[in-house]
Order: sequence, then structure tokens, then C-alpha cells
Amino acid sequence: MTIDGILFDVDDTLVDTKGAFAAALAAVRAEYLPHVPPEREPEILAHWRTDPGGYYSSYTRGETDHVTQRRLRAALLHETYGGAPVTEASFPAWDALFWGTFEKSWSAHEDARAAVDAVVAAGIRVGVVTNAATELQEHKLRMAGLADLPVLVGVDTLGFGKPDPRVFLEGARLLGTDPARTAYVGDEPTVDALAAHQARLTGVWLDRVGHRRGPGYGGSPAPDGGFRDVQDPDALRAAGVLVIETLAELPAALGYGPERRRTGPEQP
Repeated sequence: MTIDGILFDVDDTLVDTKGAFAAALAAVRAEYLPHVPPEREPEILAHWRTDPGGYYSSYTRGETDHVTQRRLRAALLHETYGGAPVTEASFPAWDALFWGTFEKSWSAHEDARAAVDAVVAAGIRVGVVTNAATELQEHKLRMAGLADLPVLVGVDTLGFGKPDPRVFLEGARLLGTDPARTAYVGDEPTVDALAAHQARLTGVWLDRVGHRRGPGYGGSPAPDGGFRDVQDPDALRAAGVLVIETLAELPAALGYGPERRRTGPEQP
């Protein structure tokens, strides 16, 4: 294949969002769920990341706003673990603790900076397509030392997010590359990699060790046409998706290396 552009996801692809969520939810457990022992914090983290209420998915479909989805997820978390109800009145204090800790904990994955530098050195255009708001992700990338990556499409750009194919196609259009010569790299196997593949991009699943969403996030395409993540590397490969475990594997997976240095198209 010939790749002229690479679009990256942000959360748990470039930025260790799982680690930031772990810190934020540990603070929440200590303050609001003290009856839950600390050893259950990984379970609380898995609950948040799998989003069993589907509230973040509603946000990416343009059906609710970012703060409301977070309040509904907080309410379900408390209901599940026996905490006091989270109401519109009590949520601001809860969110100040959660979001304040979360934001302070943003950091890039150890392989992110080198991977971006290698892509740029190879003359490949780069950008970000994300299911969060553009301004938020620009701030997150600045905090993580990746401010040079342009956020081309956020959930607020079109009013909806991945896995809608129009999101990936708009990313390629703004990047200035043919979708067939553009790769999309993300940590979610279907919402990112398979959806990008179905939009005619090269879908790459970054299957980081220890970063899968866990039980409750597996399955098959939903009856309503939506997605449920199939966390099976062999199944994704059979569907046409590339699977890597670290961003260091990206050059080999996409078939470019040092010999391509400075021979690709200029970054717009």
C-alpha cells in the first residue's frame, strides 16, 4: 500500500486517557464511595470506560452535550456502587473533583512522540480525528506535549462522531489526501479501525496491552446499525483491519520506513 496521510485518534492512542481516568476515579471513590475498597478501583475504571449506559455514544451521535453525558455516567456509577444519588445540584462538586483530577493527569503515551516524529520525517501528512470536542482535544494535546498535531475533526465539527464514515472522509479531505491512501489509527477496534476501513481508509487498531475496555464492551454490530466493539485481533484482521500493539509498529504495518524520509507530500 501507499500511505500519504495518517489520521490519529487521541484518547488511549496518543494520550494515556485510561491512566488519567484511573486517577480521577480513584479520587471519586475516596471522596464519594468510601465504602468501596480501593482494590475495586480497576472495576470502577472498567465500568466508566465501557460506558454501560451508552451515554458517551449518545454524545457522539449529537443527542446530548458533553457535561450531561458525564453527569449521567456519574449517576449510573453511584447507582451501581451504592453511592448517594448524583443530581443536577450535587454534580458540579463531583465534577470539579473528577475533571480537575482528570485534566491534571493527562500525559502522552511513551511511544507517541517518537511515532509522530517518524511519520512527519517520512513526509506523511498527519492530523487528528476525534470523538471529543476540538478545543478540548487541542488543550489535551498541548498538555501532553503534542501540540503540533492539528485537530482536523472533532465531534463538534459535523455534529456527530465516529463510526459515521463521513467523519473519516472529512478528516482525509482536510488533510488533503485520498481516503484510499490515508490510514486511521485508533484504540477502539470497531469505532475506530473497522469503521475507518469501511470508509475506505486503512484502519489500524492499536491494541495496547492492558488497554482494552474489558467485559461489557465486546460483541457484534448492534441491531440498530451501531457498533459494539469486537475485541478479537484475528476477527479484525479477517475483516481487513491492521492490528498493532504499539505505535512503534506503525511503519512496518503501513509499509514505510527510513527509506521514505522526506520523499512524501509536504504537510499542508
